[in-house]
Amino acid sequence: MSDEIARLFLEHSTIKMKRMAEYVSTCLALLTEEQVWVRNSDNVNSVGNLVLHLCGNVRQWIGYGIGGQDDIRHRDAEFAAKDGPKAELAVLFDKTVSDAVDVVANLPAGRLIERTTPQGREVSVLEAIYQVTGHLQEHAGQIVFATKQMTGRDLALYKPRP
Repeated sequence: MSDEIARLFLEHSTIKMKRMAEYVSTCLALLTEEQVWVRNSDNVNSVGNLVLHLCGNVRQWIGYGIGGQDDIRHRDAEFAAKDGPKAELAVLFDKTVSDAVDVVANLPAGRLIERTTPQGREVSVLEAIYQVTGHLQEHAGQIVFATKQMTGRDLALYKPRP
């Protein structure tokens, strides 16, 4: 892989992660404490659960899998949570994504072909970044949808950003 292609991939990945973090942060700011934890049934995750799940996933795949941090994930707890301060959730999410963006932005291009084993699956570093970026997009979309349903608002996420 050429260095130019690698840099393009890494830059696009960080831009996409930051954009999805903006979407989630926008939603958290618009929701009440109660709305963050609303579940319409036992088979549906709340926005709060999805945010905790994203934090766990990003820390495990990028923090641990690429950045060499400790693997501190407790996946079951991400979905078991039923409440908690919205402000703490927002700070945790922002820090988690910011830390991941720093890891990816400072990654030497040659590391993209290295192997890593988050969640017991051996993948390349490139695949780990791709997985996290896609996962952030998937759940950010769910959070945006839930926020629109609960608030009845146009979130104007499509408008150009600086």
